[in-house]
Amino acid sequence: MFAVEVRDHVMIAHSFKGELFGPAQALHGATFVIDAAFLSEELDENGVVIDIGRAHEALKEVLAPLNYKNLDDVPAFAGVNTTTEFLTKHIHDHLAKAAREDRLGRAGSELDAIRVTISESHVARAWYEAKI
Repeated sequence: MFAVEVRDHVMIAHSFKGELFGPAQALHGATFVIDAAFLSEELDENGVVIDIGRAHEALKEVLAPLNYKNLDDVPAFAGVNTTTEFLTKHIHDHLAKAAREDRLGRAGSELDAIRVTISESHVARAWYEAKI
């Protein structure tokens, strides 16, 4: 399996509902490092998985509405705990849409999967991987 991975980051604030989250129930900030890996069994006729520049632009586009925001105030996330796991799927779904729209320099139908990893810190991360 071949992969191309791009990286960016966002600075957000949010809070969680539920005793499970202890002190994280209060509003707190985070800087997340996001890695998006695009996977394919085969390289295309140009010898690539996807265009790295286009993949990075697609990731930036997905992250822009989240950066420097309080996620508690984002209407699309109303009533949702914006956990790291939740955000990995949110980002994946938007990148998969870009792939299906052939905006990555290769037909999305030729890609096998996308994996989105969010690192909360140097010791904790979560990821979501699925077919496009």
